[in-house]
Amino acid sequence: MHDIKALRENTDMFIAAWASRGNNSPEAVTEARKNAHRAISVDGELRAAQTAFQTAQSRRNEASKLIGQAKAQKDEARAAELMAEVAELKTTIEAAQEAERARAEELRDLLASLPNLPFDDVPLGADEHGNVEQRRWGAPRDFAFPVKDHADLGEAMTMMDFEAAAKMSGARFVVLKGQLARLERAIGQFMLDVQTQEHGYIEVAPPVLVKPHAMFGTGQLPKFKTDLFFASSFTPSMYNDDGTLDLSRVSDKVVGTLENVVDLSGDEYAITDYIEEDINKTISNVIGALALEGIDDLRYLIPTAEVSLTNLVREAITTEEELPLRLTALTHCFRAEAGSAGRDTRGMIRQHQFQKVEMVSITTPEQSAEEHERMTGCAEAILKKLELPFRTMLLCTGDMGFGARKTYDLEVWLPSQDTYREISSCSNCGDFQARRMDARCRKTGEQGTRFVHTLNGSGLAVGRTLVAVMENYQDENGRIAVPDVLRPYMGGLERIG
Repeated sequence: MHDIKALRENTDMFIAAWASRGNNSPEAVTEARKNAHRAISVDGELRAAQTAFQTAQSRRNEASKLIGQAKAQKDEARAAELMAEVAELKTTIEAAQEAERARAEELRDLLASLPNLPFDDVPLGADEHGNVEQRRWGAPRDFAFPVKDHADLGEAMTMMDFEAAAKMSGARFVVLKGQLARLERAIGQFMLDVQTQEHGYIEVAPPVLVKPHAMFGTGQLPKFKTDLFFASSFTPSMYNDDGTLDLSRVSDKVVGTLENVVDLSGDEYAITDYIEEDINKTISNVIGALALEGIDDLRYLIPTAEVSLTNLVREAITTEEELPLRLTALTHCFRAEAGSAGRDTRGMIRQHQFQKVEMVSITTPEQSAEEHERMTGCAEAILKKLELPFRTMLLCTGDMGFGARKTYDLEVWLPSQDTYREISSCSNCGDFQARRMDARCRKTGEQGTRFVHTLNGSGLAVGRTLVAVMENYQDENGRIAVPDVLRPYMGGLERIG
């Protein structure tokens, strides 16, 4: 979210920053200029509507007083003239109010759709090829035998079952069993212990279902609604005993809307069904149907605990003496991956459901740059303790996330792919999310407030860490050595498989 006053006063700076996200291509510059000028134009129309409303209201109040004076003087003609003017002013006021509402909504939606401004030290680039390596740690292992990928290793041990998961949940899910399931649990607990006991983060157990405004606050909505899973339910009285929806108990208004996007004639139906072929239409129409019914139980499944943790300071004023506030959580995360069709379809690299340890920091504006470096170091520490080779990349303008001003990605070495793959992303969002959430800070004893800065980072993605451990610690017989730091969490077990 952006400050429209800042946009008016620094228009060229905003245009240049937005254009840099498109590598300053002519198309990107044109689009940035169009968005900036449109926002300024709508803001002008909004302020004009506000002025018209205030002027008409002031005149109506004045005319109302004059009516009383005219009647007191028995000047009925003047009173009638003023009453006619008041009636006209009522129409003018209503029109101005409607114009103000419409322009305010349009401006809010436009500003909410525009990405954050990259910091000056973010390299210019169009995509991942423009990212700049900052450092490397560890050397890839020299295997004396053909390496296997994690899926082959896990299936050979009968501890990783994609087929069973697909039968119950569809593609991009997995069932882990036995020692491999325990290893995943050990990894998550180890990460959480390091971040809380060594790095000073406060452990939080947050909800994984959140309302739309929480998603809006951290920037997932409205732009990334196709990457989200949502859940809601009609009232229990609307269901049959077998759990299917009884259409006779649901209003025609809702049924008519849902029938446009979901086949309701089958034996089974749930509002949480994921319709991949038409997800945009599904989400918008189902939400619309629920809104028509006044049902306020729509929830989104979090794609990352960043959403839950960052929203803890929503609509609140935090004293600056409490900052930086460092929070962490180990949660399940859910992503539709609608924009990654065909990518990483095999294995655990890109799942709809996965676990992740998330780190969030709430800081003053002066603290955020240093905190960003610290947070990145906290994520790197996990990989170092696990002795997994990795590199740290500074993302370029074109590869950086919507809400970030600066991002470091950690990429771990995967032997089966002979390359580095992302395992953590640490971002400084400045006051972008804080503006959307109205999260502020204030020094004790002072009156004024200002927006906090928010940062988030993976510390780390548990599933991808499991993949990296399996592949980097495999032996020629398909067994997996347990890293030293994980053995206390595994009951001293040194090898699985």
